[in-house]
Amino acid sequence: MLVRTEAVRQVPSEPVTTVRVRSAVGTAVVPWRSAPEDVGREHHVEWTVDEDIVPAENTLSAASGPPKFREDGDHIVFRGRPSPTGDGTALLGVGGELLLFELAVPPPPGIVDAAWVEVRVGQENVTLWPYRL
Repeated sequence: MLVRTEAVRQVPSEPVTTVRVRSAVGTAVVPWRSAPEDVGREHHVEWTVDEDIVPAENTLSAASGPPKFREDGDHIVFRGRPSPTGDGTALLGVGGELLLFELAVPPPPGIVDAAWVEVRVGQENVTLWPYRL
């Protein structure tokens, strides 16, 4: 996913850089796993989400698309279509990017291929990593 990063006011005691990311499918403030001097540019990025899909807790059906992400308080909400992989994980398609999620154990029956869902995760459980094509 191609995003534009913008500096967010940093807390001096925090070692993690935080950025506002903007893309065609959303805007959010997230931790940035690259050099601070990389902020203020466009990057292709990979999202890392350290939170499981748990239906009725952090994952709800969505009426339809389009895929997007947004901030909601101290959470990031991703809307997309999950594709279970068969190994206890699911890929959530969001704006051309595939986000890997662990599924709650046992795998939830409500996660159906091609159904729209919104997954709400704690902002502290999301990080962004740049990469080069």
